Amino acid sequence: MSKQMEVPRDEVALTGLAKETGLALKRAGLTAAIAESCTGGLVGHLMTEIPGSSDWFLGSAGVYSYAAKKRLLGVDHDLLLREGAVNAAVAGQMAAGALLRYEADVAVSITGVAGPGGTVEKPMGLVYLHLAAQDGTNKAEKAVWPADRRGNKLMSARCALEMLRSFAVDKANG
Repeated sequence: MSKQMEVPRDEVALTGLAKETGLALKRAGLTAAIAESCTGGLVGHLMTEIPGSSDWFLGSAGVYSYAAKKRLLGVDHDLLLREGAVNAAVAGQMAAGALLRYEADVAVSITGVAGPGGTVEKPMGLVYLHLAAQDGTNKAEKAVWPADRRGNKLMSARCALEMLRSFAVDKANG
């Protein structure tokens, strides 16, 4: 991800963006779903802080383990064993799985290394996000956030919300 982002202070700092995202989805007549690993349900929490979110938010799959990714979203078991859960291919399969499972118009997935820890290949703050939509749209994002565990989760949630909002605004504007 090329743009610089300031670390949100807390979940409350992202509630306004969640509301904007919801309004954009509603204006576009779209429903959304989320597949979350390293954020552990944070984006779903933010979406449901908005009254009336059931009009446009279908649900969030918190899939932290390999087994959950495979069982709930259909992520390829061999891919997980071969490359781990933190990569673009897994993010893409997670988004596709959420799109299918929830029968949503659009889905976003998040998988990454929130921290602490990490490796040279997969450092703390590395996150892959993927947006998949029924119209065939696929958009991948990769970021390495410069924060602690909490900050990395907040920045990932912000990016997911921005991806959804941008997609919905584009759809509404034709």
